[in-house]
Amino acid sequence: MTIEIVKAAHIPDETRDTWRAVRRGLACRCPACGQGRLYRAYLKVADRCEVCGTELHHHRADDAPPYFTIFLVGHFVIAALLAFDEFWPDAPIWLHALLWSAFVVASSLWLLPLVKGALIGFQWANRMHGFGASPE
Repeated sequence: MTIEIVKAAHIPDETRDTWRAVRRGLACRCPACGQGRLYRAYLKVADRCEVCGTELHHHRADDAPPYFTIFLVGHFVIAALLAFDEFWPDAPIWLHALLWSAFVVASSLWLLPLVKGALIGFQWANRMHGFGASPE
């Protein structure tokens, strides 16, 4: 009897597609159903999905979304700065300071929820940090 229980414990109850969950997270939607909103505020994750009821409070995004956002924005800024310098090499320094600081702030604020959503979707798909616990 215990052998059957051990075998049943190793069978996954459902498969979760990682890329689909990450895409849904990028869209700021529930990684399980893709319909419910992931956030209740700008970066505050909802406790549960209002459509399917999936608990979302398990996530542990911590410092990873800002790191990935800085990485992405930094690469775009450097590429755009080099392209802008080729287009207008005699641009005044105040124009560079105004243009690039505004670009960094705006793109970081836009990307941060998307990156955090993708990370939460990845955690959900891989059953990390309590997302794999079956309700008893």
